[in-house]
Amino acid sequence: MNSRRDFLQKLGISAVALQLAPALTWANTKNITEEVYDGPVLRVAIMGLGSYGTRVAEAMKACTKAKLVGVISGTPSKITDWQSRYGIPAKNCYNYENFDDIKNNPDIDAVYVITPNALHRDEVKRVAKAGKHVICEKPMAVNAQEGQEMIDACKQAGVQLLVGYRMHFEPRTLEVIRMRKSGELGKILFFQGQCGFTIGDPNQWRLNKKLSGGGSMMDIGIYAVNGSRYMIGEEPIWVTAQEVKTNPIKFKEGIDETILFQFGFPSGAVASCLSTYSMGNLDRFFLDAEKGFAEMQPSTGYGPIMGRTNKGELTQPITTHQTVQMDEMADIIFNGKQPVVPIDGYEALKDLKLIDAIYLAAKTGKKVEVSL
Repeated sequence: MNSRRDFLQKLGISAVALQLAPALTWANTKNITEEVYDGPVLRVAIMGLGSYGTRVAEAMKACTKAKLVGVISGTPSKITDWQSRYGIPAKNCYNYENFDDIKNNPDIDAVYVITPNALHRDEVKRVAKAGKHVICEKPMAVNAQEGQEMIDACKQAGVQLLVGYRMHFEPRTLEVIRMRKSGELGKILFFQGQCGFTIGDPNQWRLNKKLSGGGSMMDIGIYAVNGSRYMIGEEPIWVTAQEVKTNPIKFKEGIDETILFQFGFPSGAVASCLSTYSMGNLDRFFLDAEKGFAEMQPSTGYGPIMGRTNKGELTQPITTHQTVQMDEMADIIFNGKQPVVPIDGYEALKDLKLIDAIYLAAKTGKKVEVSL
């Protein structure tokens, strides 16, 4: 397997038939009535036409509030292919040298940056300067300093910065959050997040620090970092971490193979998590509380997400995550909708601060105090 996107279970386009109407926040209604949408449509250009960019493009075919209208790529053959496949006009096609000209294109509202992590900062800043809203794949940047620069650039340009946290709209995830917020689970005590797969090609960009910014933590571990926060409903106040490296040839300096990390929270709740590139079958969240529990496995894959609580199996509708995400982002940009769990740059910055702290704790062997 070459990436988390290969490792995560794939949900066929047939699941689009079960597409969740974005207005159903908790998604626990079984009879979904289709309504004709008659509002503004977010016109999106995708930057980076790799495997995940393709997944987003395919999912957007079912969107009602967002539409793929442009592409940015350094590979001419990919641009030609996407023009044919998605009906993209030549005037909406750009490369990495000329995409600043997008500022003169009134037919594009936002750019979704889906490129290697270390390129995000400069690309997002250029998109913002061009006056377009920005959607950036996670991790937003390779460290908190870069993340702050991106937030500042978008704020200065007067454009919105959203981050591809698709799980923040996933119905079964949202049901667990609802149960936690309603008090049904009682006091939260413990969270466990296990995220990992066995990575393949040693020459891929994810194992090149100049492009990835790190190893498994930047790629798959961020799910447990983010998940611990929305599952427990608090922000960590301390971090400890330990790194394990069994193959220093494949996982060179600066590329973490396996990291175990722990968070402490103000209420006394604790989290114990694992991020790895050398173990498979790891896509599990577990939340323990005084009155009950929630277990999700797979917990962050492309679908279907499966889970159960002390009350039984989770039965909320299965959705195509990227379809829901893009429609919800259109509502956020055009209508100021507030999602249950934020997806803006400030939310992403918190994750980056925690990842910085995890790396520091693993390096020093000391507990690192954090304030988000």
